[in-house]
Amino acid sequence: MKKTFFLVLLILFCSGPVFGENFQDLLNSAENGSAKEQYLIGEKYYFGNAGAPQNYKKAFYWFKKAAAQGHAEAQGNIGYMYEQGIGVPRDYKQAAEWFQKSAGQGNAKAQNYLGLMHEQGKGVPKDYKQAVKLYKKASEHGYAFAQVNLGVMYDYGKGVPQDYTQAAKWYNKAAQQGNIDAQNYLGVMYEQGKGVPRDYKQAVEWFKKSAEQGDAFAQNYLGVMYKNGKGVPKDYKQAVEWYKKAAEQGYELAQGNLGAMYDQGKGVPQDYKLAYVWKLLAASQRSIDAMKESQIAAKKLSPNEQAEAEELASKILYRIDHPDQLPDSQPIKD
Repeated sequence: MKKTFFLVLLILFCSGPVFGENFQDLLNSAENGSAKEQYLIGEKYYFGNAGAPQNYKKAFYWFKKAAAQGHAEAQGNIGYMYEQGIGVPRDYKQAAEWFQKSAGQGNAKAQNYLGLMHEQGKGVPKDYKQAVKLYKKASEHGYAFAQVNLGVMYDYGKGVPQDYTQAAKWYNKAAQQGNIDAQNYLGVMYEQGKGVPRDYKQAVEWFKKSAEQGDAFAQNYLGVMYKNGKGVPKDYKQAVEWYKKAAEQGYELAQGNLGAMYDQGKGVPQDYKLAYVWKLLAASQRSIDAMKESQIAAKKLSPNEQAEAEELASKILYRIDHPDQLPDSQPIKD
């Protein structure tokens, strides 16, 4: 999987940039002690909009004013800012304390985040059982990120007995809400027949949902499904298309897979130079297997061809590392 055993979900508790309210009127209300307006002023400073320049220290100041009055979302934001070290020095213990205050008021995001703190042992003792309890509370509120985390705990038997059926159940709930990680986990469950009957077509459907959201893990996996004809008719051209989407995001496995397609002439004209380019890019990520493959690919080229391929690989790597310098519609050219 593309994630580790737990999902680090750094989600700010704010609803998003706030527009419409007159900043000065809000500020006056906030200064007069209104927790709601203090929270909104904090949002404006955090995001930098509606007359307030982005200023994390001021955002923290106003969130803490609201949090001191029991505002649950503000308490969650204070926890987040302490955990991330935004506007204040990073302090996991303080983060956990503020998440606890917010979670105690039923805030699902805070419950999920406090679960992560317990799972990772950040600011609190590591306690998988407590993490599971908190994930369950947040999951029962329908919070997708907590549902994924709960699924992971069942998947790997952390804090609960390993139970693939329960894992698939919670992944499904989050996947139905469009959560990319849940869609990937569920796709793997169907592909491997873990917790659900093996069903390649269902696996493909879930990978497609995630891949269409731009997820490189799913794009590569979908390429594998097309290459092997699992859940879809075998189609090397489709495999290449999905490998390339993931490879252009820097996904190592897809880069290696794309290189192999060029090497074998599957779905694309055989091209040893491009095979070396993509295998070299995969090898640049320190994979021993990819390094071996790139060395084998290099032997099929003359010294001049190797140099040309290495120059092209450098250009592609630069574009992968600097996506903001490419127009949205401009693909990477081989």
